[in-house]
Amino acid sequence: MSLDSAAAGMVGPGALATAPPLLLLLFCCVAAGARASPATEALRRVAPRSTGGGGLCEQLLLPLGYPCTEHTIETNDGFLLSIQHIPRGKNGAADNAGPPVFLQHGLFQGGDTWFINSPEQSLGYILADNGFDVWIGNVRGTHWSKGHSTYSVHDKLFWDWSWQELAEYDLLAMLSYVYTVTQSKLLYVGHSQGTIMGLAALTMPEVVKMISSAALLCPISYLDHVSAGFVLRAVAMHLDQMLVTMGIHQLNFRSNSLTLGLVKDHFSRQLSSSCLSDCLELQLPIDLDRSFICATVVVIAYGGLCNHSKTSTCMFPLAVIRKGTFAKYDYGWWGNLRFYGQLHPPPFDIRSIPKSLPIWMGYGGRDALADVTDVERTVQELRSTPEMLYIRDYGHIDFIMSVKAKDDVYVHLMRFLKAKQGWHSSY
Repeated sequence: MSLDSAAAGMVGPGALATAPPLLLLLFCCVAAGARASPATEALRRVAPRSTGGGGLCEQLLLPLGYPCTEHTIETNDGFLLSIQHIPRGKNGAADNAGPPVFLQHGLFQGGDTWFINSPEQSLGYILADNGFDVWIGNVRGTHWSKGHSTYSVHDKLFWDWSWQELAEYDLLAMLSYVYTVTQSKLLYVGHSQGTIMGLAALTMPEVVKMISSAALLCPISYLDHVSAGFVLRAVAMHLDQMLVTMGIHQLNFRSNSLTLGLVKDHFSRQLSSSCLSDCLELQLPIDLDRSFICATVVVIAYGGLCNHSKTSTCMFPLAVIRKGTFAKYDYGWWGNLRFYGQLHPPPFDIRSIPKSLPIWMGYGGRDALADVTDVERTVQELRSTPEMLYIRDYGHIDFIMSVKAKDDVYVHLMRFLKAKQGWHSSY
């Protein structure tokens, strides 16, 4: 990330065709002067709305009869982000919009992740069909958000950012836009990296004022107890530092032979399941022995998705594991002194999240990334007491890709969201 952009306020990772091969490995495996409010700025920068151009709406939602519009906003550092709006279910009344809910995907994913399974099994469809005003976020560098006011994806500077910008630039801009358009506080739902972004953003007063409640699937902030073998091996060999030293700033897991080779080598020695040969090129679930996960990966394969990602973003978990902190980008001692006025990057103060903000968390006993012990540490640091859903045999990806998640997870999530809106839930 450039020094100029940092000094200016910076802080620091399809239609079923961009789905993440390593999502489940690296993360998967893991100002000067008076200015208008972020919400006003976001609204000023919005591009003309359209359902054309082969976007997520055209490829996934509209063919199934769901109303959907595409929106484009520009962040303060020039990235053009795509947001999809599903105001109601396919059989909903046009003038009966419910409370807005914003869904934020995880690493190596895009907004399509909320529509991976059938309309009866995918959270995005379920929320729309249950009367919610659904908005879908897509962070920079993903399949649906590859635009910039100055750079192209082929420019090194396009990838000059860390995961921190996703919270303090992307998420802020997207939430501000939706908040301004709807004139209503938002329900926030995030999975995996979407929870890291959410927790970091909720330490910012300008974000908290726009959120009425937050639901976090597989919440991650600390990663002291990660058990995913590939991640631990990557930590031991300092893979993140190696890639940056080699000048690899962008990872495309469909074509990056070095990374994919490491993955294949690691898993081929441990698995003999036919799921491996069928699914490896497209998706690598952490819980590869879960047959229903492989089934959903086949669904992804049908559309053929694969997202690129910034090297430092997808390697963020490795640095967190080494340091044992949930903190801002580490520039090294001299850089930290320049940007933060101290030797070490300041932590995100989870305790600053208001006690009055309702929070719901869903986590699993077989999650090799969001380990139970780390989730409990996060909960202990919160001033409030979140509502918790623990599923002993669920892994990291089961919460969004399992065909069983509707009954195991979404029933409870829907009850939480509706209760906070004063709705009677019959779901």
